[in-house]
Amino acid sequence: MSGTGLPEWACPLAESLLAEPLPRRWKHSLGVAERARTIAAALGPDAELLEAAAVLHDIGYAPDLAKTGFHPLDGARYLRDVAQADERVVRLVAHHSCAWMEAEARGLRDELESEFPRETPELTDALCFCDMNTTPDGTPTNPVDRVNEIAGRYGPDSLIGTFIRRAEPEILASTARVLGRLAATKLQPT
Repeated sequence: MSGTGLPEWACPLAESLLAEPLPRRWKHSLGVAERARTIAAALGPDAELLEAAAVLHDIGYAPDLAKTGFHPLDGARYLRDVAQADERVVRLVAHHSCAWMEAEARGLRDELESEFPRETPELTDALCFCDMNTTPDGTPTNPVDRVNEIAGRYGPDSLIGTFIRRAEPEILASTARVLGRLAATKLQPT
């Protein structure tokens, strides 16, 4: 699936994988997609691509898809191998929210990067912005509170807690770059 209609294709797929087994994760994914819509005007022709990736970014948590325990890789492989998704959506899911840092901590960075080239920095930043400005329940937040929530949920000494603290400067920089792009186009996220 590619081109126009990506969000209409992606949303039911994400819902089928997340809504029942992981309802909170599904709410988060819907919130991230909503956040993508708030910055759509700044993305031009890539707005639908971002929205599709936003709603799909966490499908790798679905019990039927979790193979490696690293959700960006599991989700991207499913999208590529089973769902035949748009290659750019797959790359965004694979690399969302500083995934390379977590992949490195898990010994999976070479695997991730050899299978899935990174998408453009503007779109990678935009997806990170949407994810890290959305709570687990799908409501807007800010990246500092989101990072603190993740570290608190997993524990500061856990692999995820350590990764998210390591990623925090880049998450904040991504947010700043997105806000800068929005300001340059005289747009504000709603």
